[in-house]
Amino acid sequence: MKKDASKEVDNTRRRFFGIAGGAIGAAVLSGPLSRVARADDLPHLDPADPTAQALKYTEDATKAPPPRADGQSCATCNFFGGGTGYASCQLFPGKSVSAKAWCAGYAKKA
Repeated sequence: MKKDASKEVDNTRRRFFGIAGGAIGAAVLSGPLSRVARADDLPHLDPADPTAQALKYTEDATKAPPPRADGQSCATCNFFGGGTGYASCQLFPGKSVSAKAWCAGYAKKA
């Protein structure tokens, strides 16, 4: 009789870990998708914003002041959310920036 009880516990444990694993997997996969959807809803960063000015944010990377180097833009920055239009940026929480922009916080993608 003890063997039947242990089998029941094993089946319950397996069922629990199966459901928990599926839930965790769904949460992991839906995380990036929800971030992309929210980036479209973010307001564009205003170049007159104090943080933007402190980091020399420029909408057109080709017109950015030094220390910008050739090939640097938000599209190639580690902090940029991705895409070719506007996306989120870790340096400007709650705002979206242009892929064609640049700021002094630029860090090349690894």
